[in-house]
Amino acid sequence: MDREKIFKAVDHTLLTQTATWEEIKVICDDAVKYGTASVCIPPSYVKQAKEYLGDKMAVCTVIGFPNGYNTTAVKEFETRDAIANGADEIDMVINIGWVKDKKFDAIEDEIRTLKAACGSRILKVIIETCLLTDEEKVEMCKRVTAAGADFIKTSTGFSKAGATFEDIELFSKNIGPGVRMKAAGGISSFDDAEKFISLGASRLGTSRLVKIAKAETNISGY
Repeated sequence: MDREKIFKAVDHTLLTQTATWEEIKVICDDAVKYGTASVCIPPSYVKQAKEYLGDKMAVCTVIGFPNGYNTTAVKEFETRDAIANGADEIDMVINIGWVKDKKFDAIEDEIRTLKAACGSRILKVIIETCLLTDEEKVEMCKRVTAAGADFIKTSTGFSKAGATFEDIELFSKNIGPGVRMKAAGGISSFDDAEKFISLGASRLGTSRLVKIAKAETNISGY
């Protein structure tokens, strides 16, 4: 699989707490240069990034990030605010405690509320797989599908582990036909990326692939 195809699946990501506008601009420029699917950045930079990028690159941001335990009303406000600032895609974090409490109807209702706020814009649902049992992951596949979200996403990258091949395989067997998959967290090589795509993931949340490509360019002198 050529790198151009892989980059088209990448949400080029910078979500560290210390991220500055100058660093956000760099990943915006890199995303345009390498032809990624989007840049995924903190909500506070969405307006600047959209003004900076215009129509050259989709801007994605995160909601309820990274812990997911904000109230639904707060997440809905965050979503509407992000969209008003120019966000093209929204990655929300579910309430993990509600999963453990088996409040699956409440989770489904929350996802549906945020999808309504997104309208035609893409909504990805982060379920933080490293904190869930396989049974809980399967239930979330069903609920994400029923709520009408566009993607189910493995991880925030801020918990104890990121995406695994096994999780994407499990997703693929349990999501509905209208739901796509995003692997995020710990994708450290083009080989990893190719494997995730071959298993059915159509988005990858990572910053490392662009970093690898830039490092190779620096070494080669081109």
